[in-house]
Amino acid sequence: MCKNPEKINILDIFNDVRYIVPIYQRNYAWESVNIEQLIEDINNSEINYFLGSLVVNERDDGSYEVIDGQQRLTTLFLLNRYLGIDIDKSSLRFEVRHKSNKTLDNLDLIKKSTQDIDNKEYSESIIDGFNFIKQYFSENEANINDFKNKLNNVFIVRIKVPKNIDLNHYFEIMNTRGEQLELHEIVKAKILATFGNDNDKSIGAMIWDACSDMNSYVQMNFKSDIRNIIFKNNWTELSVSTFEDLVSKINIGKVKENKSLKELLIDSSNEGKLDNTKKVDNEENERFESIVSFPNFLLQVNLALDLDSSKSLDDKKFIENLENNWKDEKTGKDFIFNLLKYRVLFDKFIIKREFSRDYKDIGKWSLLKLKEEDKTENAEKRSKPSYPNSLDNELKNSQLKVLQSCLRITYTSPQTMDWIAEFLEFVGSDDNKITNESLITHLENYCRKKVKGSGYSDRTGFNIHRIAFSYLDYLIYRDDQNKCSKFEFQFRNSIEHFYPQNPTDLEKWIDKDKDKDKDKDKDKDLNCFGNLALITVSGNSRFSNLSPKSKVDTYPTIIDQSLKLKIMSKLAEGWTPEVAKKHGQEMINKLSEDIKKLS
Repeated sequence: MCKNPEKINILDIFNDVRYIVPIYQRNYAWESVNIEQLIEDINNSEINYFLGSLVVNERDDGSYEVIDGQQRLTTLFLLNRYLGIDIDKSSLRFEVRHKSNKTLDNLDLIKKSTQDIDNKEYSESIIDGFNFIKQYFSENEANINDFKNKLNNVFIVRIKVPKNIDLNHYFEIMNTRGEQLELHEIVKAKILATFGNDNDKSIGAMIWDACSDMNSYVQMNFKSDIRNIIFKNNWTELSVSTFEDLVSKINIGKVKENKSLKELLIDSSNEGKLDNTKKVDNEENERFESIVSFPNFLLQVNLALDLDSSKSLDDKKFIENLENNWKDEKTGKDFIFNLLKYRVLFDKFIIKREFSRDYKDIGKWSLLKLKEEDKTENAEKRSKPSYPNSLDNELKNSQLKVLQSCLRITYTSPQTMDWIAEFLEFVGSDDNKITNESLITHLENYCRKKVKGSGYSDRTGFNIHRIAFSYLDYLIYRDDQNKCSKFEFQFRNSIEHFYPQNPTDLEKWIDKDKDKDKDKDKDKDLNCFGNLALITVSGNSRFSNLSPKSKVDTYPTIIDQSLKLKIMSKLAEGWTPEVAKKHGQEMINKLSEDIKKLS
């Protein structure tokens, strides 16, 4: 696939050349252990030692776009500069990363400095890497001249991909081989490449990076200056409606604050993502865990923008699903803005796992929005996040939380979680009136369609779809919310036979009629909807072949996993095929009555 591999001595790797680290690449991230390993490898090397490969794409201006090997290349640049080897400062540049470039330009100053450098102006990761190199040669009393002589025998292989190659396809191959690049980084590069100027690219990269951290509320992924510009109503809503509005507001804010764009923006490498004074905010964000990954969220947004299309959540077709979003500049900018728009809605209206207080280890479902706390209510008198319920009615907030957790534990594969895209499209549409009731009804209708399509009333045993059990538990909760207020869905996918299939201390359920055809009824009774409930795999294992009464007496916490099972537990002592069938019909009727409300 690649051609013309060049064997290059690492003393010459930066001669008469300019490398560009594109915006889709991760920023420099090597830590001391990686740098030390590279130095030790060189120190212990023999003649003709190869460090590895550097894959590049030659651009029209003759510069090399670094496709693979960026971390090693940057470390070699830092090493050469520390050793005093004469190389052009501009031979390595980071695309649209001003902090990184300023740091590379001032390495001589950093080398001489005995004080900490102001990291607001420089890349902390590059400074750390350079300082470790300085520390290594100081502490190990290594002879720099001997080490420099070693470099004469150390080589790297530079590989240029063919001109006009489909880089997208190349990246996908790299990804399947477990290389650095991920497909969502390729999408980012493709979209930002359509932007006409660096200012817009920087803002687009800022939005992308802020949205990519899924385990925090997106507002807290912006520097405070930007946060106050693009959000309103105590950070609960966007103050802009298009990408152009966003650019305009940031440029106005730049003038008002008398700051440069790079001072206002988060660097696309996440440099300075949060102000140093916002450590409390960062700790707060560690409370939460998203129910989807960022790549899946990209697909969710893409689907929400056009539910009637052939788009899907299939990550095997990740690039194919998203490729329409970089056909031109307007399309790319629209997608970046919608990424932010739907991320704000996602954080506000979609459940998360929360790890705090009594639930710090196991977590619990939460449905909370982020809101700026009144400064007069905290001792520091500064902006802080607070997390009130997403809905203004506590009972409705709990109901929506339970309904969403019902869907989350039922559709566990990311490819089957299209309820999120449908819900985001609903709350994001200007045509819909958003109320507590409309939000709940919209998701209930989604569930009703799924249950209706599952053929719930005709199926038995392991052929019954999980959504029938999960949604039934939700209905029991909804219709007696006060009594069931402590119920919480757990991840469960094991269908439990309340009366066991192979009981240890009871007779099997076999019809008294010994006719072989009638003997089939034993399985029908055993596998009827009334004798079944959905619990965790571990719960099913513990229940084993115990009688219904023994299950209730021995494992009450497992009984609590299903509200249907709790109803069954009250009938445990006289649990017969007739009782099971009666209970099953009552539950089927409950589902059927609710499905009639489908609108």
